[in-house]
Amino acid sequence: MTAETGTSDPHTPPAHPVTGLDDVVHQRVRLGILTIAHEARRVEFGYLRTQLRLTAGNLSQHLGVLETAGLIEIEKGYAGKRGRTWITLTAAGRTALAEEIGRLKLLIARVETTDTREDR
Repeated sequence: MTAETGTSDPHTPPAHPVTGLDDVVHQRVRLGILTIAHEARRVEFGYLRTQLRLTAGNLSQHLGVLETAGLIEIEKGYAGKRGRTWITLTAAGRTALAEEIGRLKLLIARVETTDTREDR
């Protein structure tokens, strides 16, 4: 089995980079959550809601998907007398985000190196 193609036949071309995109990570809102969480040690729910322009309910749904996948941890507590929810990226979340970014870079490289129809 080769590491690059994931097959035992070295003559089999590698799968298209799009086949490696993770549906849990790649969804626009979830990719945004992971990216923002990557930028900070932890991020507050309200900040995510504002930055991603989401309703609280919609954000909660996406956070639930990421938490179930083990990509984030959710911590509830208080800042003064106000209830707060903080989101932290897990090691698995960092890895998943890095892999997704790597796949996106492969896709970009393919597009940038492919001739346009006018050039053919």
